[in-house]
Amino acid sequence: MFDSLDQELKSTVHAWWPRPGGWQTLEFDLGIWENDCLLPLVEWTGAPACAADVSDSSVALVTGLGTDGRRWQAWLNLGNAAALLAEQPEDVDDVSLWVGTPEFDEAVRRKRAELEAAVPADAEAALAWAAAADLPAPAQQPRVEELLRSRELFVEDLFSALLDELGFPEATEPSPEPSGPSAARAFRPWAAARTRPRSLIRPDPDERP
Repeated sequence: MFDSLDQELKSTVHAWWPRPGGWQTLEFDLGIWENDCLLPLVEWTGAPACAADVSDSSVALVTGLGTDGRRWQAWLNLGNAAALLAEQPEDVDDVSLWVGTPEFDEAVRRKRAELEAAVPADAEAALAWAAAADLPAPAQQPRVEELLRSRELFVEDLFSALLDELGFPEATEPSPEPSGPSAARAFRPWAAARTRPRSLIRPDPDERP
């Protein structure tokens, strides 16, 4: 699917530790992954997939797509998402002068309440998506809702935790590669996630049971 990328761009794609069953999490630098890549990815693998669009490691919008075409979305780090999405008054020309004012705080509070109200439906949709992936461990909606309302310094950690909570097998450290210039580098999930703006999970079609 990524054969059209030149070698320089391919070198910026990094893999987190793999998960049993052929599930993989990949990181893409800004400008490589686009939202319309999700459908071709699902068609290519024949399995559900999701992507997290991460901004400055502080907020992420997760989008999942099933083989039945049903799509779901959920924000991570709701406080930061609310600040990002708060409706700006039309008469504000300089956002920096608006941020931190009582009016801004109220706009953020309203947006946070709106995002909070969507959490149960977001969790339910995520669970339905995970169920279609035939994962071995059934997820619990209260735990998924709790995670969607929680906060982490690095939002990539929340994304990884969300995958765990949805029932994906725990990521495992790959076997050491032979040393030398051609050896692939193995990235710890948290270290790689902090340094790249986008993450993706998908099953490898050659490794799925």
